[in-house]
Amino acid sequence: MANERERFHQSMTLNGDPTVVSQVAVTYPVWKQFGAALDALETVSEHVRVGIARTADRAAYAEETDRWGCRWVYPLEALDGVCIGHPVASWEALAQYRPPDPEAFTDWHQARRQVEEAHAHGQPAHGGTDHGFIFLRLTYLRGFDQCMVDMAEGPPQLDELIHIVEQYWFEVVRRWVELGVDSIGFGDDLGLQHALPISPATWRRYIKPSYRRIFTYCRQHGVHVALHSDGYILDIIPDLLECGVSILNPQDLVNGLDNLERLAKGKVFLNLDIDRQTITAFGTPAECTAHVHRCVEQLGSPRGGLSLIWGVYPGTPLANIRAVVAAMADSAERWCR
Repeated sequence: MANERERFHQSMTLNGDPTVVSQVAVTYPVWKQFGAALDALETVSEHVRVGIARTADRAAYAEETDRWGCRWVYPLEALDGVCIGHPVASWEALAQYRPPDPEAFTDWHQARRQVEEAHAHGQPAHGGTDHGFIFLRLTYLRGFDQCMVDMAEGPPQLDELIHIVEQYWFEVVRRWVELGVDSIGFGDDLGLQHALPISPATWRRYIKPSYRRIFTYCRQHGVHVALHSDGYILDIIPDLLECGVSILNPQDLVNGLDNLERLAKGKVFLNLDIDRQTITAFGTPAECTAHVHRCVEQLGSPRGGLSLIWGVYPGTPLANIRAVVAAMADSAERWCR
């Protein structure tokens, strides 16, 4: 009987377990609102892994500077922030700019022990990067508006900055690969609500080469690539698959289930990001149930290739949270029958 690590690699070939496993992440403000009423969700199903943030890791309006020298403010307690300080806001600053040291990304000795322990127990080991891989990191370093101007005008300094960011992540990835991880996760929100922020041609000019180099290196060494990307990414899904993405985490309604079925089903493992903007926030419990069932029906398969992930944010009704989790449990074995 195959162990968990072997089953993971089978699933990456789209020839694995057809069970649709779901992951639900309940944010701290939601727990703060509903408290113990959420506890029962954690034991609804072995196929639905519910994580509840019961403590706040950051106060509202906290500020910090990240390892790249970018300054952030966090307006809402325990939720994501906004980059407000850009260390390469002017090209004059580029000559003096020094990126972080890949050796300091994590405790690599501890990471090695964790990889070895996972493999000793027949489990896959996973490495990771920051949310802010290539595209987002450029916007943090330069500022979003200025980065858009850069990509329209094409100054030579932009290529230099891209090389700095790419080389840093290549060195981080190289270390993960040398440790023997089974996959590496990347996070880069490439889309807006209804379009890419830059044209597909511009994305291919400035962003795709870095993706190709790093992802190809992973795949050549037997390491799978998991990419999270919020927003509309339909125009570049074929490019992402060409670069070597093994697990794609797209948003459902922003991209459309029909489009994801056409462009990605059967070609890449889909870790589908369940809507948090419309149906689950403002719909009825019945509509939430129907949406989850439709996702599984349309993108699932007897050969596997689908999992679901859902972030639960403030404003989501308790009845809808319960309905989504129940629907995930109810449909988990839809393709096993």
